[in-house]
Amino acid sequence: MTTLDTYRLLGRSGLRVSPLALGTMTFGTDWGWGADQDESRRIFDAYAERGGNFIDTANQYTDGTSEALVGEFAAGRREQLVLATKYSASRRPGDPNAGGNHRKSLVQSVEASLRRLRTDYIDLLYLHAWDFTTPVEEILRGLDDLVRAGKVLYTGISDTPAWQVSRMQAIADLRGWSPLIALQIEYSLIERTGERDLIPMARELGLGVIPWSPLGSGVLTGKYTRADLAHEISADPAGTRKNVAAANGSLTERSLGIADVVKGVAEELGTTPSQVALAWALLEPGVTAPVVGARTLAQLEDNLGALDVRLSDDQRARLAEASRVDLGFPHEFLRRPMPRSVIMGGVTLEHTR
Repeated sequence: MTTLDTYRLLGRSGLRVSPLALGTMTFGTDWGWGADQDESRRIFDAYAERGGNFIDTANQYTDGTSEALVGEFAAGRREQLVLATKYSASRRPGDPNAGGNHRKSLVQSVEASLRRLRTDYIDLLYLHAWDFTTPVEEILRGLDDLVRAGKVLYTGISDTPAWQVSRMQAIADLRGWSPLIALQIEYSLIERTGERDLIPMARELGLGVIPWSPLGSGVLTGKYTRADLAHEISADPAGTRKNVAAANGSLTERSLGIADVVKGVAEELGTTPSQVALAWALLEPGVTAPVVGARTLAQLEDNLGALDVRLSDDQRARLAEASRVDLGFPHEFLRRPMPRSVIMGGVTLEHTR
């Protein structure tokens, strides 16, 4: 049986992390839909007491409240935990250098995160989102400097094109800089396009995949219906979780159809749709630890129940078919009979990895 203390290695490192990471974007009520301080503590304590050690936050979650609460709750057990945070999001509207991937943003964001987290080092620091501006050498050298200074132990990257990540990993290897060990991407039964390039790239280059929104912004829990499709969309994360789901593109007719299949499998197993969706993600090649975010202790307990769910081959196949995405060129092309015949000359090759 899998448990939170059935640890997994993160990427090509020796760092051990729980198979489900605790997402803390829900810590704090600043955006109108999160958990208050007392409920956030109950969630944090329940996760840690069951052996969970992988905590995920970011510099701008709930306007900094998330990091501050994590720092408070981690007191007395800091060394047992793997604290992961992120930089890139702007910390001061109107200031052109308060966000982005560049060195000034990086250093200032890390210093502020260290203060809020009440620690002198960050276990895992992600670049949060690609800004299409900063040279990769500047980013990599800045991250490596922080590792050499002891303020960051490991580095990762999130929401960045695969070709940039692979380029960065190659440069880091060639120059002896700290490699990236984690790739955080949106990945769930309703968002599988990462299977085209991001996930194969991560497996090849030694990055553990950390899926965010493995429940598709809550759509895979079954709480939304077709009536919710008319929801007005705002880009502001404040407001409601439904707005976040709609703004992320997660609340669609297609995703609701996938949620129906998830619900059917859950009924067969006598479990919840959330647990089925997370159990599927846990089985996917390359995935180290999906990030689960809960607003209540009951939601966390439900999510952790995914560790006990066993999907049959038939159930996995049905989920895969309902959520299948076209891999596009060149992947689909290279799987066709003629290219395979030309490449292999009629020889059958059995893959062992």
